[in-house]
Amino acid sequence: MTRKLSHSAPHRPQLSAGLIGLLIATLALSACQPVAPGQPVDSAAQQPQYDLSPTNPAPQASPTSPFPARPRYSPGELVDYVAQPGDTLPGLAVRFNTTVPEILAANSFIPASATTMPPGMPMKIPVYYLPLWGSPYQILPDSLFVNGPAQVDFDTQKYVASQPGWLKDYKSFVADENRSGAEIVEYIARYYSLSPRLLLALLEFHAHALSEPESTKDIQEYPLGYRRWNYKGLFLQLARAANQLNEGYYTYRTHQLTSLEHQDGTLERIDPWQNAATVSLMRYFNALYSYPEYSTVISPDGFIQTYRQLFGDPWENAAPHLLGSLEQPVLLLPFEPGDVWALTGGPHPAWGTGAPLAALDFAPPSKIAGCVYSDRWATAVADGVVVRSEIGQVMIDLDGDGDERTGWNVFYLHVATDGRVPLGTVVKQGDRIGHPSCEGGSATGTHIHLVRKYNGEWMPAEGIGNGILAFNLEGWIARNGSQPYLGALVRNALVVTACTCSNARSWIQSDRKPVEAKVPQQ
Repeated sequence: MTRKLSHSAPHRPQLSAGLIGLLIATLALSACQPVAPGQPVDSAAQQPQYDLSPTNPAPQASPTSPFPARPRYSPGELVDYVAQPGDTLPGLAVRFNTTVPEILAANSFIPASATTMPPGMPMKIPVYYLPLWGSPYQILPDSLFVNGPAQVDFDTQKYVASQPGWLKDYKSFVADENRSGAEIVEYIARYYSLSPRLLLALLEFHAHALSEPESTKDIQEYPLGYRRWNYKGLFLQLARAANQLNEGYYTYRTHQLTSLEHQDGTLERIDPWQNAATVSLMRYFNALYSYPEYSTVISPDGFIQTYRQLFGDPWENAAPHLLGSLEQPVLLLPFEPGDVWALTGGPHPAWGTGAPLAALDFAPPSKIAGCVYSDRWATAVADGVVVRSEIGQVMIDLDGDGDERTGWNVFYLHVATDGRVPLGTVVKQGDRIGHPSCEGGSATGTHIHLVRKYNGEWMPAEGIGNGILAFNLEGWIARNGSQPYLGALVRNALVVTACTCSNARSWIQSDRKPVEAKVPQQ
């Protein structure tokens, strides 16, 4: 839930006079768009232009009626509910049109301080009925939507090579390399943290990429049916779809997406029992199809049939990826003690465009604005092992298993090549990981872009409801602004307000005592 901060009586971090005197008045302006090289950014004013025929035909609409409607519950009537991964009390209150106190009163065993609900836990929820509730059918578990633990044993390249479809012979130059179709799917899965199985199922559903050896040039240029010259090719089609899918998933997770408007103007309220992955797919398909066609696609006879044919029943032995009572580990500010950096970007996109607003930007002091060299060091916010170290990027795996799809991970973007910590390095909190820069994406100034993931799921910077699992750096808690990149870090009565102007209200300093820093050895 978005909270607006009042700046009528702003607070500043407590800096010594000496530090203020040493701080350069002009800091590097920094705003970033974390997208892959060559990827265009959607304009909010652009409207989808889908061509579903003949290369992307609409499904045959089912003549049967949609799913059975929920009964018209009496106000406050208690209904049965089984907790799902990522559920929180504020989220359930929004979905069931009730309040957190009422849920707690009906479930006295739940502490008021609870974060995420344990998946599988039976609950009673007081419901206040709203008309036009939509489909109760759940398409896909959340754990098979994200690129998390369930994807660790899946080899995308081996799987694609085993199929007769045209995807295995597809080649395209993407992000400075000539990549195969399978490698492009892996790339999107990795950077957007989406299941490669889900991406492959969409390619098969729309373009028979795994089953038909022959395809037309038109299919290969627009395999997902989005016909714009600047979205031509497998990579850009998948990147746009990944943005759309993440937008639906995380806006539902943060309680902002509660209804869908169909192409004929009718309204569908999201069924309160739904899960985030299903809602994301509903939103994705709603943009493509008329209501009768949409109803078929999201039914047991629609998209999920394609998924089952490729990968089996997704609900069989599905394990939750978000556990109950989840908490963020202790994290430090991402720079050395004694340094004063500016918060130049409040919560904004983790990767690509739109939700989740999971990233924060920090810029070091500089005499010159823009993309300039900095001798300041970005540091490890927690102990871990470096599982990604490439142009502009460092990923630290906090559980140390060497796989960013499991456990807590922290992602740094815009890390300079010179001085960047090598792959495989074991780091301790406060160790240097590299210098801030503009490398690795679109940026207007030297800075570090910082994001968290847990079991493949991006963690929104403000959390997933009433500050639950909000980004916490030495007690500084992230808050959304009125739009992406605005917002603040708040600690007790102190407020540090994000601004690319890097003014005094955006300065922040670590409370840690300066120690002799070290560069970790591989």
